[in-house]
Amino acid sequence: MTTGRLEAFSDGVFAIIITIMVLDLKVPHSTSFAALRSVVPVFLSYVMSFLYVGVYWNNHHHLLHAAERVNGKILWANLNLLFWLSLAPFTTAWLGENHLAPGPVAMYGIMLLLAGIAYFILTKALIAQHGNGSNIAKFIGRDRKGFASVLIYAVSIPVAFLWPAVSCAAYILVLIMWLLPDPRIEKRLEADS
Repeated sequence: MTTGRLEAFSDGVFAIIITIMVLDLKVPHSTSFAALRSVVPVFLSYVMSFLYVGVYWNNHHHLLHAAERVNGKILWANLNLLFWLSLAPFTTAWLGENHLAPGPVAMYGIMLLLAGIAYFILTKALIAQHGNGSNIAKFIGRDRKGFASVLIYAVSIPVAFLWPAVSCAAYILVLIMWLLPDPRIEKRLEADS
């Protein structure tokens, strides 16, 4: 099977996730700028989640652009990733509404951890389909950044019950780490074409 339908379906799910998150932003009932202060935590959690979903969409796009074909295992691995990311609107809203409370901060980390693991599973399924000598295997390499991300999420979840702000700072650190461009796939594809 080619990747076309998988990409189209995934793009639709990514778009729906972002749409649901923005719909959770509630308009203040006052016209003063001071009224916006009450929505700042919700807005900041939205920005963080929007960027996370954007990072996943970007990396997913590059990953599937490098793929030549998919199979049933890849389809299920992709659904696994989309499932965990589809929880972003819920965890984002809960985090934003509860101002760094330990439970919501930990739950946000659990969503990030399981999405990170799911992305790792997807990459392994694609490598298994295309082989260890494939472009995908070369692009992914040892995936130090992916491993570091999952490790930081795993540590940040229990830390959230003691120092929730530290866990949120760790989530932002991982986000910044992924926002910095990783040109491996683009460079490899440009060199191959």
